Amino acid sequence: MRRLGQRRLWLAGLLGTLLAWAAAGQYRQRIWAKYEAEMQDPVEDPTDAHEAAEFALGRLRYRSPMDRPFRYSRWGIDVNKGDRTFISLWRRLTRVQARSIETILDASSDEMFAHPWMMAGSVGDWRISPDEARRMREYFLRGGFLLVDDFHNEREWANFMAGVQMILPGAQAEELEDGDAIFHTVYDMKERVRVPGANVVHGSQIERGGVVPHWRGIRDAQGRIVIAICFNMDVGDGWEFADDPHYPERFASEAMRLGVNYVLYAMTH
Repeated sequence: MRRLGQRRLWLAGLLGTLLAWAAAGQYRQRIWAKYEAEMQDPVEDPTDAHEAAEFALGRLRYRSPMDRPFRYSRWGIDVNKGDRTFISLWRRLTRVQARSIETILDASSDEMFAHPWMMAGSVGDWRISPDEARRMREYFLRGGFLLVDDFHNEREWANFMAGVQMILPGAQAEELEDGDAIFHTVYDMKERVRVPGANVVHGSQIERGGVVPHWRGIRDAQGRIVIAICFNMDVGDGWEFADDPHYPERFASEAMRLGVNYVLYAMTH
């Protein structure tokens, strides 16, 4: 009888713990909770996370052969803390009403057509299906804009461009010039400053063999940049670690200014 009573107490305690976990999960259920296992740095939602706005930062969710169970995916690097740090500063630095959180846009979903600005990291390891390529081609034809970042070395460049060729056959990447409008929409960025990843910022600033930084772009038939390319650098880390005293302010500020210019360029061109 004593053993039966102990068993009941144990079961009651276990049930109470499970109910407490469930209640806590329901209370702090975050908007993108279903993707958090794929994110490198998920954070709590702000109090106004459900409020709509005139601009929302889109984060492209794609597949990669390097994705593994029980660890963050390639698309989820710097997500979602980096996005939200950038958005919070964007709201302070401009008059554009921005949603306080990112919108995750799956490469296989038509929802991207409702979000004219997207960001994608680590695209040197992406794998685009024919259906996703068709959808993204239509996205650019409708005026969409994509900023890609945080990929390095010639192997990753070749893999990224293989995906681009599926999306925009015949597309050519070009080096952006100092006089390009994208560098002068809000801030006059007369100097090209490499934004390094946090893991190399106090060393060589070279990651995975990507020695020379490049600011590149792919234009449409009218000359508008539709894909802005930050190659051999890590703008996303400049966002993510902007509040980290160990990450130099100079690089965080450069990343923020670049992001603001790229968003305003897409909204005005």
